[in-house]
Amino acid sequence: MASVAASGRPLLPPLVTRLLVIAAGVALWEGAARLGWINAFTAPAPSAIWSGFGKILSEGVLGYSMVVTFVTAFGAAACGSVVGIAIGYFLHIWKPAGAAYTAWVAAAASAPLVLLYPLFLVIIGRNMWTTLVMGAIGCIPPIALKTKEGLDGVRPVLLNVGRAFNLTSKQQFWMIMFPAALPSIFTGIRIGLLFAILNVIGIEFLISVGGLGQLIATLGDRFDYPQMYAGIFFVILVSVAFFWIIERLEQWLLSST
Repeated sequence: MASVAASGRPLLPPLVTRLLVIAAGVALWEGAARLGWINAFTAPAPSAIWSGFGKILSEGVLGYSMVVTFVTAFGAAACGSVVGIAIGYFLHIWKPAGAAYTAWVAAAASAPLVLLYPLFLVIIGRNMWTTLVMGAIGCIPPIALKTKEGLDGVRPVLLNVGRAFNLTSKQQFWMIMFPAALPSIFTGIRIGLLFAILNVIGIEFLISVGGLGQLIATLGDRFDYPQMYAGIFFVILVSVAFFWIIERLEQWLLSST
């Protein structure tokens, strides 16, 4: 291929390649909208979406909605991570429970748990706590599964070294098992974060308690599709920011263990 040198290495850095692909897609979309190949009302051109983004910023609602969604999703991911890691450790340490309930946790990870929101509306009420709880519930199963997988995959030779140094069970966990399982745990956290963001924005969209989800729903009800698309793209930016934070945290923890 033309983009690959004779040595097998790409001619362009991966970031440049990704940006060029995105730019080509945006240019194609812009041209198709201007030529009438696609409905510019329901799928406005990128230039119109950019103007809509400026209008949202000028109205002063985007910043507040972003903070609400960011704080709620981060809180949901934090709570879900604590509970998920605890459940994964429990399923690892108690083998009968692991054999009996791991499949249930996997089924919960694939189930649309967001549909439970009417139940929590009755229990908690129509407020941000419902959004936070639903976000946390969504991210618990994948974190629990990856935690158990990471702890189960610790090499026996490492555990034997710990026993040779007469480490206690607590010391063995924090000095050997947890650092060894950390990459798998963070994989679960990244997956769980995705579920948390989806659930939080979905619940905000459904029950209108603030945040980017409510903002997108309001713009859609007003048929202001350029601003609605701008809000959707901003959700993507928030998701990218979340994953960047998680990656930096993972690198810091792995370098300090």
